[in-house]
Amino acid sequence: MLERFKHITTLVFDVDGVLTDGSLLILENGLMARRMNIRDGYALQLAVKKGYHVLVISGGDSEEVRNRLHKLGVTQVWMKTSDKATVLTKFMQEHGLQPQQVLFMGDDMPDLPVLRLAGLPCCPADAAQEVKTVALYISPLKGGDGCVRDVIEKVLKLRNDWNEDESVRAQ
Repeated sequence: MLERFKHITTLVFDVDGVLTDGSLLILENGLMARRMNIRDGYALQLAVKKGYHVLVISGGDSEEVRNRLHKLGVTQVWMKTSDKATVLTKFMQEHGLQPQQVLFMGDDMPDLPVLRLAGLPCCPADAAQEVKTVALYISPLKGGDGCVRDVIEKVLKLRNDWNEDESVRAQ
């Protein structure tokens, strides 16, 4: 299994249930808030800085999430996407990527087609059972609770890219 992590150059994540814990806090003014893990943010920044393709493909839409991701250096962000597999297929074709170079982490039924497309399909510990059946790696951590850091750290360590970088700050 660890051998698969060594070939990864492209890290792709869903938002709700992966980068967040999947819950929505509805505020009195009608706005919705999500919770993200600061360690996931650090790992995302480091991966971007080390030259990995980092993509986020989500069926949801949130300007706040988009702004946070951009602040972390993640500029390849697709929101309100009903066909995640088509988005990833097009990106792979444009960048000459093979499936074994792509890790995708998803948590629920809409992620199944893109999980099947990635060479290393992953999911958080609290993913839907159908997703766990397809995933080759199930993080011991839940969505929004460090599962993104878990897979990024594995990839970067196995590729000798995980090291202290004072220019990357937890955000």
